[in-house]
Order: sequence, then structure tokens, then C-alpha cells
Amino acid sequence: MIATEPADSGAPLAALTGATGFIGRHLVPALAHAGWRLRMLVRREPHDADWHGICPEVVAGALADASALERLVDGADAVIHVAGLIKAARRRDFFQVNAAASAALAGSARRLAPRAHFVHVSTLAAREPCLSDYAASKRAGEDAVREILGAQATVLRPAAVYGPADPETLRLFRLARHRIVALPASAQARVALIHVRDLAALIVALATAKPEGEVLAATDARAQGYDWREILGAGARAVGNPHARLVRMPRALLRTAAWAGDLGRLLGTPTMLNSHKLREISHLDWSVSVNEQARPRGWSPRFELESGFADAVAWYRAAGWLAERPTMR
Repeated sequence: MIATEPADSGAPLAALTGATGFIGRHLVPALAHAGWRLRMLVRREPHDADWHGICPEVVAGALADASALERLVDGADAVIHVAGLIKAARRRDFFQVNAAASAALAGSARRLAPRAHFVHVSTLAAREPCLSDYAASKRAGEDAVREILGAQATVLRPAAVYGPADPETLRLFRLARHRIVALPASAQARVALIHVRDLAALIVALATAKPEGEVLAATDARAQGYDWREILGAGARAVGNPHARLVRMPRALLRTAAWAGDLGRLLGTPTMLNSHKLREISHLDWSVSVNEQARPRGWSPRFELESGFADAVAWYRAAGWLAERPTMR
């Protein structure tokens, strides 16, 4: 069981949402190793081998629980909001979590931790809110946080995040094991990426810095992004399938899969692929300009595409999530 009292009462206190999610499970040790005390909002007792020796203070509750949010942020030196909804059956579900809950957390921080640096971890998709309900809800959350907190808030928009323990990117590597690997978007499309460990280190660096009310993007060293041939090719090499044939997936097949996802949403069963997500995937420009990039002092990305994918695949295989030999069919 994780202890409920911080180990060092003299260290700065970070209040964290989303600690048990993909990004959060990497962020918790990164914050602890940087000398932060941790207070996290959780719905259930967290368990993670990477947290051995870390003693966070636990606030039991959910984002919809106003009193839990107040207990979470009270007296914090930084509030780091990572939690969010990435798939939902209804538009209002996205907005309830990604917008309304973000606003509620920001309001609690303004009242009970007015000097805290509020780091709002959003998504690069928020740059294009018309593409999907998800993107629109994330943008609404950003706008609410900035309106409530002004210069005390930093909005961080990560590019596509991948790395150990991510169930979504695992699908890419499973696809990359086949003899023929389908490319899901146009050859002109560009997608910026960031390894989750680099993102965690970046969030720590931003939380430590003075807030200036900025909206920043998180990417690896190649902020201009990659095309899908580069991404799937690197994925195939990472899984030991260097001679995979990369072909453009027929648009009709993608639409059919997206329509199936839309039907699932109508029936109350959300899936990652639907017509909204297809618009995000098909968007041509997920690159990041120099002016958007987050580059705080003392931080630079350690992983580029090849080393980052190799690190992710090594973890998947060690965890038993991915077979050693490629499928090759």
C-alpha cells in the first residue's frame, strides 16, 4: 500500500491529476526524483512498480468531486492537470471531463493555491477544435483554465505521445509486424511525436519554472514532424520487420472502420477509431513551429524516433504485450 504522508515536508508540493494514466505513471517518478512532494487525486489505490520508494499523499475522489479537488490543491506549489477523457460515447461526456472539470480544478487552485504554477497538459489536437469532439473539448478546457488563472497557468500541448505502457501505440507496433503495412493518411501529412519519458521530464521542468501564461507544444527534436512512411517504417524496424512493404490504406476501408466506430458511439460503446478520429489522423499538419515549442532551460528531448520506438518495443516485449517474432503475413 502507498503511504499517505509525504516523505519530506520541506520539499515543494505538486498536486497531480491523472497519476495512474499512461503519462502519469511516468510523471510520478520524474517529479519524485526531482525533489517534489506528491499529492495525487485517485479513484482507487494506485499500484505501480515504477513508484517503489515513492510515498505520495493520496486524495480519494474524482474530478467531479469539488471537495476532493479542494483537498488536492490546498497549499500546493504546483498543480499539474494531466487527467482527461480520450474516448467517449457522447460529446457532452468529453466536455464534462475535459472542459468543465478543468475549469473546476482551476477555480479551486485560484482560491486555495493562488501562487501555484498550474500546468495544464492538453493535446496538440486542441489547435484544431473543429476536427473532433475530443479536440473541441480539450480546447474548451484550455480556454477555461487560461480565463480563470491568467499568467499562473501554462498550457502544454503534447504532440502524439508514445512509449512504455501505452496501449494505444501498441496497435501501431502490432500493425508493423505484418508483411504489408498500411499507411493511414496522405504522404503529405506530418505528425510530430514525443516519447513519454521526455514529456514527463518536460512537465517537471515547466512546473519548476516561473509561469508566464504561455501555450506551448511538446515534441521531440524534430518539431517539423514525420510522415507516415517514416513512422510505420521505424515501427517495422523496431519489431524486427525491416522489409515490410508500406502501402497506402484505401480511403474507403478507413471510412468503413470509422463508420463502425460511429455506430459503436451511438450504441454507447466508444472506440478510438471513428469519423472524428479519422479527421484527426487525416489532418495534414501536426507539425510544430519554433514559436510553439516548449524548450525550458535544462531540458532537451533524449529520444528520437528510432531509439524511442526501440525503447517502447523493448518494454512491450518485457511486459508480455508484444510477441518476440513479427507476424509477417
